[in-house]
Amino acid sequence: MTIQDVMRRVLAYGGLLALAIAVIGGIAGFVVAGWTGVVSALVGTAIAIAFLSLTAVSVIVGFKVSRGELLHAGFFGVLLGGMLLKFILFLVFMTWLQGQAWLAGGVVFGTMLAAVLGSLVVDVLVIGRSRQPTVDEPAEEETQGRPARR
Repeated sequence: MTIQDVMRRVLAYGGLLALAIAVIGGIAGFVVAGWTGVVSALVGTAIAIAFLSLTAVSVIVGFKVSRGELLHAGFFGVLLGGMLLKFILFLVFMTWLQGQAWLAGGVVFGTMLAAVLGSLVVDVLVIGRSRQPTVDEPAEEETQGRPARR
């Protein structure tokens, strides 16, 4: 499984997570603040998942830029550029959303917190099950990558 496959799986599971958070957050938001709560839950989920998916997308793009080498300046440049972009956009969105009458702040915060924590769980599960090699050495001629018999 390549890094791109792992990140695509993270994006797919992240989409399922977003759907679950939007439904549960929408129901909880409706109970707490009516339709304003539903809109707030959807806005919070959309912002959180958009920002969290930028990391996976930047890894995929960085991997293509670096032509498959993880220890390459292009890879780290794309990854750090994506993080800087996320930070700036986060500050802009939070400043803009602060004090909006059509949002319930607690519901937005709750859905964003659930999305962040849920995405961490998704990342750990997907990457933990990806079975990435820890040593990148060519296979020996006589064993062809299988353990040697003694």
